[in-house]
Amino acid sequence: MIASIAGLPAFLLYFVIGLALTAAFLVIYNLTTAHDEVALIRNNVPAGAVSLGLSLLGFVLPLSKALSQAGSIVDFVIWGLVALIVQIGIYWLMRLFMPNISTRIASGELAAALFLGSASLAGGMINAAAMTYTP
Repeated sequence: MIASIAGLPAFLLYFVIGLALTAAFLVIYNLTTAHDEVALIRNNVPAGAVSLGLSLLGFVLPLSKALSQAGSIVDFVIWGLVALIVQIGIYWLMRLFMPNISTRIASGELAAALFLGSASLAGGMINAAAMTYTP
């Protein structure tokens, strides 16, 4: 029994750091976008929830890959920050492609929210797949 819970402290540490990175992503991403997803969600605008929800998935996919392969906490944090930067980069790339995307999401347009969210999820999947470690 004791052997099975020997890894509990490490689990808790990595889990808390993962939650902290996720919270940081939500705050930084919301501050970076030209639309306030949290305010949209609070005002029951589904486009905000779709956009932010899929972007969150696009972030936690590579974050979970980094967590499963990290050799250390520093390693995990660095790759978590890379995942955050990639998601912000995807948002800005989508703004180049569709400059009014934030206005459209703030107006409640689900098509724009699904487009941005899908791009975020696709970028997160590529990001996760690209994370390789060689010992």
